[in-house]
Amino acid sequence: MRPVNLIPSEERRGERTPMRGGPAAYIVVGALLAALAGVTVMVFTDNQISDRKAEVADLKQQEAVAKARAQRLAAYTQFGSVRDQRVSTVTSLADSRFDWERVMRELSLILPDDVWLTNLTGKANPTVQIDGEANVALRGSIPGPALELVGCARGQEAVAGFVSALKDIDGVTRVGVQSSQLGNSQSAGGGAAPAISDSGSSTSGCQTRDFVAQFEIVAAFDAAPTAAATDPGSAPTAPAPSTTDGAAPAASSTTSSTPGG
Repeated sequence: MRPVNLIPSEERRGERTPMRGGPAAYIVVGALLAALAGVTVMVFTDNQISDRKAEVADLKQQEAVAKARAQRLAAYTQFGSVRDQRVSTVTSLADSRFDWERVMRELSLILPDDVWLTNLTGKANPTVQIDGEANVALRGSIPGPALELVGCARGQEAVAGFVSALKDIDGVTRVGVQSSQLGNSQSAGGGAAPAISDSGSSTSGCQTRDFVAQFEIVAAFDAAPTAAATDPGSAPTAPAPSTTDGAAPAASSTTSSTPGG
């Protein structure tokens, strides 16, 4: 006998069973899946935002702690800054110091017997002001240490020899003669040596004889470090000794010498 399926077609199970819900069921399932994905993304994003906020709060707390610690250590920082400034100042002063004692000692060794000084000024900077200084005009063009020498010598040849001797002092880079003039009576006479002068200053002071030449000389130490303008370190200034007409000027214990007979 041939088998006959008595189950109605709408209730049969298998490949040929028609779709009961149609495509609407798939649409609903897709929408649910999309909603689930959206909720998952929102939850993940919200968690990230919460983590970032917590990290920002932690960093702010660390910043506050660091600022409080920096304020506690500010005094040490200021002390270190003051120390560095003072070390720099001391170093600068030490570098700009000039050995005037050595220069004076060498000057006393090379000073000829026929030359004597009435004023000797040593300054590390031309802007330094000293009572009784020589005020030789050439000094203003020398930025570093220099000696200003004013005095007299037995003639122009003695002045030239003194200029040459000054160059033997250690550190002297150049020697300039501001003026060198003989006595008035010999200058007016015939056959007298001509006067060398840049300033036109009149002869006076130590010129007690016609053959005596009065000079103004500057010896520069250009290779020496330049001291600060406020540096008070300078060589002592020798005041001009008193003179008596017809007599040689009195010798100073530190800066003058009487020419030999």
